[in-house]
Amino acid sequence: MLKEFKAFILTGNVLELAIAVILAGAISGVVKGFVNSIMMPIIGYFMGGMNFADMKIILADAVSEIKDGDTVITKAIPENAIMYGEWINTIINLIIVGFVLFLIVKAYNKAKKKKEAEPKAPAGPTADQVLLTEIRDLLKK
Repeated sequence: MLKEFKAFILTGNVLELAIAVILAGAISGVVKGFVNSIMMPIIGYFMGGMNFADMKIILADAVSEIKDGDTVITKAIPENAIMYGEWINTIINLIIVGFVLFLIVKAYNKAKKKKEAEPKAPAGPTADQVLLTEIRDLLKK
């Protein structure tokens, strides 16, 4: 079983998949940074200066202190809100990643078609064929 597992792990497909997953993680950070730092400020500027990351629906305001009669009980309760602006950022991130992957696959398919369409040069005769041709020519003489 250990030998079978070793053979499975060392196949090209598993290694390629592992590399793809690692690269996807790195590219995800780059794309997320691109969306949050470059695209969203530009989109926000053209939409009147709004920042999508700050868009939210507040369900309950934050409370910093609670009074119990004359006694002030200091207790912080964080704001409860639906952060739909972050979700918009995530959707834009998905669209950009999908478009980049589309371009990569399109370029790959185009390169693959060119490689398949190239005519193969006719193979020269093998050493055996050359020898047989020489023997045939000698027998004709």
